[in-house]
Amino acid sequence: MEELSYYEILEVSTDASKSEIKKAYRKMARRYHPDANPDDPDAEHKFKFCNEAYQVLGDDSQRSVYDRYGKDALQGMGSRSRSSGFGGFEDLSEIFEEMFTGSRRSGRSSADSDKYPLDLGIEMNLSFKEAVFGCDKELEYSYKESCGSCSGSGAKDGKLSNCRRCSGKGQVYVKQGFMTFSQTCPDCAGAGSMPSDPCSKCSGHGYKERESSITIKVPAGVDSQNRLRVSGKGNISRRGSRGDLYVTFDVLTDETFIRNGNDIYVRVPIFFTQAILGESISIPSLTGELELHLDQGTKDTQQYRFADEGVEDIHGHGRGSLIAQIELIYPKKLSAQQREMLEQLQESFGVESKPHESIFESAFLKVKEWFN
Repeated sequence: MEELSYYEILEVSTDASKSEIKKAYRKMARRYHPDANPDDPDAEHKFKFCNEAYQVLGDDSQRSVYDRYGKDALQGMGSRSRSSGFGGFEDLSEIFEEMFTGSRRSGRSSADSDKYPLDLGIEMNLSFKEAVFGCDKELEYSYKESCGSCSGSGAKDGKLSNCRRCSGKGQVYVKQGFMTFSQTCPDCAGAGSMPSDPCSKCSGHGYKERESSITIKVPAGVDSQNRLRVSGKGNISRRGSRGDLYVTFDVLTDETFIRNGNDIYVRVPIFFTQAILGESISIPSLTGELELHLDQGTKDTQQYRFADEGVEDIHGHGRGSLIAQIELIYPKKLSAQQREMLEQLQESFGVESKPHESIFESAFLKVKEWFN
């Protein structure tokens, strides 16, 4: 499995959507989870590779770097971008919870006994520029407020009766293969009780939707899956307390720059003669232009690093680097004159222009001896 690409590990195509990747990961995680394969010593090893593949392909920024530059370019990215204090591994933990308990965390406070979590999570799209440099962005959203007519119970006159499905326990049990799991009752959402008659004001929901808007100050350096907490702007409980608003950012890709944590990659196409001669060229950066002095004989995929020209660290720990990766361009066809000139140039280097001859000379002699 080590030799497979991340796409092959999850058995998806390279153009698979995020939902397809997530679905495939759940399938593979169930297949190789050590608890479900106690007699298979290789299951845990394969399970770890599935996790590694999903952490990369499930993150737009890491997937973009992986698609263009390969696995080696991701070194150090995971520790910076996925454990930055904003997002962490919440997506993976949600999947595991769905797999092995049958439902996500309800987020309900037992003290308030509300029908909805007080904390509210929403997504905000950011352009590459907005994420890198920060901005003030207005956000329109809806939140829940407990219904005053039924005091948030969802029942007419507040009258409740035990849930028939779970008999008031709030939990039901399901069997998956040889294992049995408990999960929150889908009928009463874990409350154990249900309205005898629904409240006419809220249609039995127990809450009303309210519209609001707020200006979010987006700090410079945020990345996809980073999360910002806005205190006291979430849902309102039946007792009047209010939760927090959590804004998860989704940063759009840029045509020129690829982000890897706080580092920025830029692809630099150069003609083969520029690489041979070691020319100096101008390349774009986040702040304008930079002068790139090519080494004489620059190689394909060779990288040049410009320190402190990347993204400002969101925690104030300096800036990343801008990394220019070379892509050598060769002519697709030659005119008769160009071919003649290149042949003359090659002859001018003498033996140096044909290194294979000296390298393979002994190999040719050895192969001939095999058949003598």
